[in-house]
Amino acid sequence: MMEQVLLNLAVNARDAMPQGGQLIINTAARTFDETYVKRNPEARAGQFVCLSVQDTGCGIAPEVLPRIFEPFFTTKEAGRGTGLGLATVYGIVKQHQGWLEVESQVGQGTTFNVFLPASAKSAAPAVESISSAAPRGRGETILVAEDEPALRRLAARMLRNLGYEVLEAASGVEAIEVWERHGRKVDLLLTDLVMPDGLTGRELAKKMATHESGLKVIYTSGYSPEMRETAFVFREGTNFLQKPYDPHTLAKAVRNCLDGKQAP
Repeated sequence: MMEQVLLNLAVNARDAMPQGGQLIINTAARTFDETYVKRNPEARAGQFVCLSVQDTGCGIAPEVLPRIFEPFFTTKEAGRGTGLGLATVYGIVKQHQGWLEVESQVGQGTTFNVFLPASAKSAAPAVESISSAAPRGRGETILVAEDEPALRRLAARMLRNLGYEVLEAASGVEAIEVWERHGRKVDLLLTDLVMPDGLTGRELAKKMATHESGLKVIYTSGYSPEMRETAFVFREGTNFLQKPYDPHTLAKAVRNCLDGKQAP
């Protein structure tokens, strides 16, 4: 979950600096008293860890600032964002009994401060897991539908390196066009659940499945999936991947899905 927080804040910082700039990430121990709490309604007294993500970008307008954590609210142009990034960050931080503070000046940059309760326990030593070689492809065709360019290119490159033929699309509508140009011959669809053109990943899969009954699908998302279709079940590592995912996780999920295997 902290990876999701950092990824979303870093992506927003990047988008705020189209001509380049500085992205500064810091951590610090902070102690707050009741005086501070009176000035900051969401804060609590005690010991906390502060994760600070600062950019030197365009900043956030004062009239926009109160709405930035609202789901589906975005100031980005069509196709550049879904308005779920900061809502996801807010949800994760609140889930861990923390809060966020934002400082921003138009033209000078923005700083997001994430405060999380400090623990007196010592961190457990990391255990190195020995993983087997990533399972490879056998020339199958995979359509990657992802509106975030960097993530789409990364997933496509990882899959090509594994021996798959990869088609790319930046939206659900574009994915339909790419699929039709390819003669409606795709072995697996790797799609984000939420995309900006009104066609969700689930709707995209349904449209394709009407003409390609053997189509396998893996959904991806940066937040927990919620579906009204009670008959449909997301299975992590089989037909669903939580972002961000690593190359080995992607390789296993794709191979398991194509081979009809359940994830262990």
